[in-house]
Amino acid sequence: MTKLLSNIRLLLVASLAALSCAAEAQLSIEITGTGATRFPVAIPMFENEASLPRGVTDVVRADLERSGLFSLIDMGLVTVPVTTMPDLGAIRGRGADAVLSGSIYPQADGRYDVRFRLFDTQKQVELGALALRMAPAQNRATAHRIADFVYEKLTGLPGYFATRIAYVVKSGPRYELQIADADGMNSQTALASREPIISPAWAPDGQRLAYVSFEAKKPVVYVHTLATGQRQVVANFKGSNSAPAWSPDGQRLAVVLTKDGQSQLYVLNADGSGVRRLASSPGIDTEPDWSPDGQWIYFTSDRGGSPQIYRISSAGGGAERVTFDGGYNVTPRLSPDGRSLAFITRNGGRFQVAVMDVATRQTTILTDSARDESPSFAPNSRMILYASESGGRGVLAAVSTDGRVKQRLSVQAADVREPSWGPLIR
Repeated sequence: MTKLLSNIRLLLVASLAALSCAAEAQLSIEITGTGATRFPVAIPMFENEASLPRGVTDVVRADLERSGLFSLIDMGLVTVPVTTMPDLGAIRGRGADAVLSGSIYPQADGRYDVRFRLFDTQKQVELGALALRMAPAQNRATAHRIADFVYEKLTGLPGYFATRIAYVVKSGPRYELQIADADGMNSQTALASREPIISPAWAPDGQRLAYVSFEAKKPVVYVHTLATGQRQVVANFKGSNSAPAWSPDGQRLAVVLTKDGQSQLYVLNADGSGVRRLASSPGIDTEPDWSPDGQWIYFTSDRGGSPQIYRISSAGGGAERVTFDGGYNVTPRLSPDGRSLAFITRNGGRFQVAVMDVATRQTTILTDSARDESPSFAPNSRMILYASESGGRGVLAAVSTDGRVKQRLSVQAADVREPSWGPLIR
């Protein structure tokens, strides 16, 4: 359509179609960078954990270590029951600044009570305690919640382990929209097609995905309810229908339509009704993203001659330019706390993830790769998931907003793109 849209989406589809390989079931995660200082923490096996079909503390340890913020202190086979006060001095002597004690109690209905306490070994105080009820098959979900508890108590920020991610895997002629836990496990295929699937976007309730499918031989926007598999067409107008973005209340979607000419921004209800054009632009407007308070929609436009990021009131009106550094800035994504704006910038011929402080407009480039795209914030606003390339194929990667913690997520012998990080659901 234009160079702008080709760079943003059409080039992506072409690169996906060029690959033909077989996919494995799970994403594998490689830690490629860690924080400057990692917090030493001990996570002994919980009392009675051996009675479970599958463990809990090994998942907690993996979550914390993968975050890049913690180092795990080996406690051997020692258990620290939740009902006893641990020897904090001795544990401190092993090098741990915090320790998690826990016990697992089988219940008559076949489920288990999981109780745990977190201690600061330096201050010799308890930082908090919690009890959870789980079925045996819920060991990973329970472990992710425990890791979130530890993460929040020790960093002051909410954890992001009990979340899900969506992404698209291309294997041979087959495209799959997959859903997985944040650690890449428990992947499931929500949609499989021989036509491209792009732009998955999580609803705030974590139960629905909006996305664009080409199964009708043109881009059409669907809303997919994950629990039932039910799908609803919400935008199938003449021309292209693309780039869905949920409002914070989950009641509306911003989309990009060409039904009245070139790509422009529209807002419609989540069932497809109430279509309203947001603005009229002499250029191409695309890639909308709502601010967390619902007052603004950020978007990419070439109305000024080069692709830059703008914002407009969600009620409509005039647009305000946001990015001024560089000649190419696209794909704006606001952090859930509203403080940061992630986007893709062209830097010396390379396309990299950048983050802008919304208040000061100070911008930092976070990655050193060459073909990054599709940034998506974790619910705690600290990590950014994005797509990149490694060895000629698509991989996912994650980077912290300070650029220190880095991860790479890949599926063996397959192309992985279009990541979207889901909300934290309790």
